[in-house]
Amino acid sequence: MKAMGAALVLPTWPSRGAGANGKSTRPNILFCIADDVSWAHMGASGCAWVRTPAFDRVAQEGVLFTNAYTPNAKCAPSRSCILTGRNSWQLEAAANHWCYFPAKFRTYAEVLSAQGYHVGLTGKGWGPGVPGQRDGKPRQLAGQPYQTRKLKPPTRAISNIDYAANFADFLAARPADTPFCFWYGGQEPHRAYEFDSGRKKGGKQLDQIDRVPAAWPDNETVRADLLDYAFEIEHFDTHLQRMLAELEQHNLLDNTLVVVTADNGMPFPHVKGQVYEYSNHLPLAMMWKQGIRNPGRKVDDFVSFIDFAPTFLDLAGVDPAQGGMEPITGRSLSEIFRSTQPGRCIAERDHVLIGKERHDVGRPQDVGYPVRGIVKDGFLYLRNFEPERWPVGDPVTGYLNVDGGPTKTECLRAPRQGETRRYWAWSFGKRPAEELYDIRKDPDCLDNLAGRSEFEPRKTALQEQLFQELRAQGDPRLLGQGHVFDEYPYADGTTSHFYERYRRGELDKKAAGWVSPSDFEDLLP
Repeated sequence: MKAMGAALVLPTWPSRGAGANGKSTRPNILFCIADDVSWAHMGASGCAWVRTPAFDRVAQEGVLFTNAYTPNAKCAPSRSCILTGRNSWQLEAAANHWCYFPAKFRTYAEVLSAQGYHVGLTGKGWGPGVPGQRDGKPRQLAGQPYQTRKLKPPTRAISNIDYAANFADFLAARPADTPFCFWYGGQEPHRAYEFDSGRKKGGKQLDQIDRVPAAWPDNETVRADLLDYAFEIEHFDTHLQRMLAELEQHNLLDNTLVVVTADNGMPFPHVKGQVYEYSNHLPLAMMWKQGIRNPGRKVDDFVSFIDFAPTFLDLAGVDPAQGGMEPITGRSLSEIFRSTQPGRCIAERDHVLIGKERHDVGRPQDVGYPVRGIVKDGFLYLRNFEPERWPVGDPVTGYLNVDGGPTKTECLRAPRQGETRRYWAWSFGKRPAEELYDIRKDPDCLDNLAGRSEFEPRKTALQEQLFQELRAQGDPRLLGQGHVFDEYPYADGTTSHFYERYRRGELDKKAAGWVSPSDFEDLLP
């Protein structure tokens, strides 16, 4: 990745600006982000038990990126990175979940709006948190909302927002000859799910799942939970399919960059809220008929979510400095669009940095569990800066930072049922100061190699590169100022949130509808 403050070089291909007829040739942008999908669970990624024809089309007629990562595997901080082009540790309070978004950071959507783009969103934009105000009005970090169209959802847990119809309204409101930038934020497959909907309404079978990740028991409950997850991914994909058809109907598809991804990994233990392979490694496909050469490629270059904002500004011909967004840490992907080769296109795109600060459920005073990591050469190295921030109360509960659901419940109760503790330990147990995984052989990240002498040179090299780049990016955690992340207030004005407030009797778990019961089930007196 580029060091912070590196200059953004605008490409000379394809042309932008005004065409011969005076109309804008700047590309439109349709950014589509699912809520909680790991990289492996799209048809184009080889998953047979999730049907995603729209994502697969984007990959086939554009580029499938095999190494796309979010810097932070939780909703708000991941989306902050997308919108600003900066890593979460460079975003002050926005490194945290449920925060006040700092007024000093502008987003690409705000900049493109000021540069003449028609900008909007449907579904979930940035959040959860408080975006603040600009010029006395609430900030629209990802665009003006289009939310009025509704539908009857296929399950009681799926949103009733008609995303595709709202996109059609957005296009109808677009001034003539104006480029647009639209954010489709599907709320699926975020929990909760209607249990067994994958089988009963999606027509799926338990034996369709070729592999259950080894961090969880392989039983009927977990497999049914996975099929429910798949059914909600397919709902997201259905709306994407309708949006592509809408663009074709209006002859807009050819000059629209379509980006399809997710904000963080699947909402299952050992994944969401963690810093492992399935946590941060996400699906990504892009299609732009007039701007991507040699479509149908699979590209192995490492891509970070901080690359989206500079890409969109680049293609719109906007200098980030003039837009008030410098310094941007990410790097435009336009050089990959211009390439004709599959595999690795740009030699220096050989790694990404990832990490986390404070999320939400699970420790005294709800302090964060800071981690930084690097993915390179098939290995994931993690540094846990505060491993002693564990356990919480009863040592069986451990680290609860993942949405409640059947699989989480299965892992939580394993020790109480006399089963092996490994399912609990992998998801909720104490972490060592260092972790190292060979993600080619161990994508579930269960075999920690950090303590083995034969891997010491590799571990040391990765740690040194990680720390060097974090210092260059001004990461407070590397500069002795890491405490600032724990001191930023939650977006309700408190400095302690779910766990502490619940224990003090200030938070009723049922009244807080978006907190799933199994987040607290083993903390009950």
